[in-house]
Amino acid sequence: MTREEPDTREVLDAGRVRALRADFPLLDTTVHGLPLVYLDSGATSQRPRAVIDAEVDYASTGNAAVHRGAHTLAHLATERFEDARATLARFIGARDHEVVWTSNATEGINLIAYSFSNAARGSRFAVGPGDEIVVTEAEHHANLIPWQQLALRTGATLRWLPVDDDGIIDPAAIGSVINERTRIVAFTHVSNVTGAVSPVADIVAAARDAGALVVLDACQSAPHMRLDVAALDVDFAVFSGHKMLGPTGIGVLYGRGELLDEMPPFLTGGSMITTVTMEAAEFLPAPQRFEAGTQRISQAIALATAVDYLDAVGLDAVREHEAALAARMVAGLTEIAGIRLVGPGVGLERVGLAAFDVDGVHSHDVGQFLDDRGIAVRVGHHCAQPLHRRLGLTSTTRASAYLYTTADEVDTFLDAVAGVRPYFGVAS
Repeated sequence: MTREEPDTREVLDAGRVRALRADFPLLDTTVHGLPLVYLDSGATSQRPRAVIDAEVDYASTGNAAVHRGAHTLAHLATERFEDARATLARFIGARDHEVVWTSNATEGINLIAYSFSNAARGSRFAVGPGDEIVVTEAEHHANLIPWQQLALRTGATLRWLPVDDDGIIDPAAIGSVINERTRIVAFTHVSNVTGAVSPVADIVAAARDAGALVVLDACQSAPHMRLDVAALDVDFAVFSGHKMLGPTGIGVLYGRGELLDEMPPFLTGGSMITTVTMEAAEFLPAPQRFEAGTQRISQAIALATAVDYLDAVGLDAVREHEAALAARMVAGLTEIAGIRLVGPGVGLERVGLAAFDVDGVHSHDVGQFLDDRGIAVRVGHHCAQPLHRRLGLTSTTRASAYLYTTADEVDTFLDAVAGVRPYFGVAS
């Protein structure tokens, strides 16, 4: 099944962005008496009123257990819950039973890794001594530590694709790192630090040649561009709702249906079984075999509402808008003395985020300076310590835009950054 994009050719010009901003109540907030400039959507995006209302409406009019009761309210709640799953499946070009609800992408990756370590010897999911797991040097900790732990539990070897001095994955290394011993290749679609889009086709092709399974971290791509898992030819993909206009506490794990049905479950208990005796249990097929316990019902419904909102805006329009904002940020930052931009340079593709180092000023101080001016950014290592270490940095400041970000906000941010070094007395 391939992803069908709604037929929308409307662009996100300044007028439309202003209109969209009216849907987001929090954007009217003031910080220290100044209008909020929210540039931390890469960590957590804001929610439109429709998404907020979806959770309130469910709690007010439809709250009941799903897949458990025979009464009308339970039946209607189950319908809404499964309709949400179908919406997410369409959004990524998957089949309904290939979408598993999780708490977030981190849980989704851990689910895969622990399921693999529970697999019987000889299974296509089992790894052990002599096998290799490949990640990249650009990974978020959520797509690194679970694989480190799987290697420790099983005796497999963890290897990684290196990045260059700009933090970009080196395509020339793909063929030498991914080889006949590779069983799993897990990598980010878009770096949460550099904003660079990974060479997905090249990595997937090498993994297929090696007979390896492919896991895609789509946290920074699903909110910003069309995500078609069938076209990308990945076996698994994960992303989180709170980065794409949805609530916290909800994530999505995509897996090929035939793989999910063969994988041993990770969490066990109610709602994922067919028959239980005092000696044994039999498990439901996917996705229910991976959804033990009471589900994230209101969150799933709200995430589906967020997806409907994104579809109505148009992912192509979102990507084009963010590309323009990214170009504006990159051009502006590179013109400020003492700023080191990480990731793709001027004129190169990146999503709408930019991380940078201010010479002589710690990122935490930069963040506080910007916050005093009403500008919200992310500071630190962004859960990517190995990447920062490779770049010779301990931390960076990251500004990340979204569909509701304006060019004027980017300019306000750039003007403020230009004042950081003079304020701290380190300007040359």
